[in-house]
Amino acid sequence: MKETDLELGDGRVLHVYDTGHGPREDGPAVFWHHGTPNTGAPPAPLLPAARRLGVRWVSYDRPGYGGSTPRPGRDIASAAGDAAAVADALHIDRFAVVGHSGGGPHALACAALLPDRVLGAVGVAGLAPFGADGLDWYAGMTPGGAASLRAAAEGRAAKELHEAEAEFDPEMFTPADHAALDGEWSWFGEVVGPAVAAGPGPLIDDDLAYVAPWGFDPALIAAPVLVLHGGADRVVPAAHGVWLADRCPAGELWLRPDEGHISVLGDAAAALEWLVRHGGH
Repeated sequence: MKETDLELGDGRVLHVYDTGHGPREDGPAVFWHHGTPNTGAPPAPLLPAARRLGVRWVSYDRPGYGGSTPRPGRDIASAAGDAAAVADALHIDRFAVVGHSGGGPHALACAALLPDRVLGAVGVAGLAPFGADGLDWYAGMTPGGAASLRAAAEGRAAKELHEAEAEFDPEMFTPADHAALDGEWSWFGEVVGPAVAAGPGPLIDDDLAYVAPWGFDPALIAAPVLVLHGGADRVVPAAHGVWLADRCPAGELWLRPDEGHISVLGDAAAALEWLVRHGGH
């Protein structure tokens, strides 16, 4: 894994991760968009599948996280410009995108706003747009998760106050989630701690972006989109995934009834295989 700091034209820095080409030089480049709060290292549990498929993982710390400069007021759409800048710096013309949880909307932003570059997208347990037509957005979230996002909807001051007083709610994760976090996906411990080490600022920026206009409509995505979602998800209820799959013109839904927000990643390697088949080149 090569890590570099990329200076952008506006003076910001993005901390970039790149596994480089594997044995197959013709393998696709796939951008990983991380969740909230995580840093951007590609998911270690998926590295063996990536090597088998010839995937070159590329990612970056979203602004404010890890080694990337904060960008207060950023919207979801801004991810497209940042991803394009990283791709340009690495001389990558076309690529696919994968996002988990809060990374899902950011991956879809790239697919919508970079139609000539993004070959396909996978969104895992991702949010639908705030105020989406026909969707009861908060329904099915744990009280703590809903309260966090309701605070964001009230504005930065309310969200900052909420974060100053909030405590982790283990009930947001299902028993299957906790088992995954104790097993293969214990990897999250490597990316959550560093993400919040300097305080909740980037988490606040993320949540404010989720409940603001995204800056694009998923209905404009022409590339193939796979939506993978757990039917038992308490963080982002499955209705969000159903809405997104219906909204994207080339959307496909994999709904896993018994899985939660983390345990659904047990199907992520299969989703990566789908991505290589449908949008790998």
